[in-house]
Amino acid sequence: MDIAMDAKALNAFLSQEFEQVAGQYQVERADAAGVTIRLNVSYDHLRPGGTVSGPAMFALADVAIYCAILSRIGPVALAVTTNASIDFMRKPEAGQDLLAECRILKLGRVLAVAEAMIHSAGVDEPVARCSMTYSIPPKR
Repeated sequence: MDIAMDAKALNAFLSQEFEQVAGQYQVERADAAGVTIRLNVSYDHLRPGGTVSGPAMFALADVAIYCAILSRIGPVALAVTTNASIDFMRKPEAGQDLLAECRILKLGRVLAVAEAMIHSAGVDEPVARCSMTYSIPPKR
C-alpha cells in the first residue's frame, strides 16, 4: 500500500499542528509496513524510581498510531482516538529513549485500528503493547 506522508512530512506536520509536544517525538520511519516513533525521554517523563511513567508511554503509543494512520490517509488533524487498551509488560531501561513500532491492522473509511509495541532503545523485549481505534472524520 502506498503512503500519503513519509517521516519528513509527518515530523513537519507534528511541528506545525502540535508544537507543544513536537520536540518530544521524532518519526524515524514511515513506510507501507508502519511507523517507528522515538520518545526523547527527559526528566518530565519520569516517575519516582527513575522509570518512564505510564502516561508518557501511553502518549507515545497514541502519537505513533496517529502518525501511522496519517501516513496512509494524509494530514487529517481531526482524526481522534475512540478506544484504547495498553498492557505494561516490564520496566523501561533507565536513561534510554523509547521507540514505538506501529502497524495498521484495519483502515476503513470511518475507523482505523492499529497496534504499537514499545521498546527501550536497543532492547528487544517490549515494555508495553497498545491497541487503539481511531475515528476518521468525513472528507469535505
